Amino acid sequence: MKREFAVIGLGRFGGSICRELSAEGMDVLAIDIHEDKVNEFKNIAAHAVIADTTDENVLKELGIRNIDHVIVAIGDNIQASILTTLMLKELGINKITVKAQNDYHEKVLNKIGADQVVHPERDMGKRIAHSIISTNILDHLELSDDHSIVEVKAGEKMHGRTLLKLDIRAQFGCNVVAIKEANENGINVSPMADQILHREDILIVIGADKDISRFEKQLVVED
Repeated sequence: MKREFAVIGLGRFGGSICRELSAEGMDVLAIDIHEDKVNEFKNIAAHAVIADTTDENVLKELGIRNIDHVIVAIGDNIQASILTTLMLKELGINKITVKAQNDYHEKVLNKIGADQVVHPERDMGKRIAHSIISTNILDHLELSDDHSIVEVKAGEKMHGRTLLKLDIRAQFGCNVVAIKEANENGINVSPMADQILHREDILIVIGADKDISRFEKQLVVED
């Protein structure tokens, strides 16, 4: 059964989410208070409507209760974001993801029951910063405030050495959870300690941010 999504707020972040979900074939209800934004998504989303989502009756009329997952991506109006989230909780929405403007906003959203709070600008900034540090750092995903998972490419410092020899867990407190070998199509989950690494192999590493930072500086970033 196809899942149904609603995106409230069609700015840069909300619009991007709406486009991606629609491209994946999902049913998306696109909502914004501004007519020009809604018009932009009429041919992209399954439905696009102008609505004030701080009004509970409006939400009911939209049939929001039938939506599986609502993404609240309201831009600079923190009050509208909080009120909308409250209304959605009261209406019993199964999953609510909300864009936070700052840490204070995030605290309030967590208090009122948002299932997931995201900081797209902050999180993207962190990912871009890591990719700038080295071309061998391919991706960075924040798991919590102080833990992340990174995708790195093995370079000269790891080439020809085994996981046992590198001893990443003991040296840095990080875990290599998977390896995609450069000349293979598949991915090796829970690699053995005697696996030899080669240039261009991709390692998926999980750990505390401070430990990952030390690992990247010593083994990933080329001198």
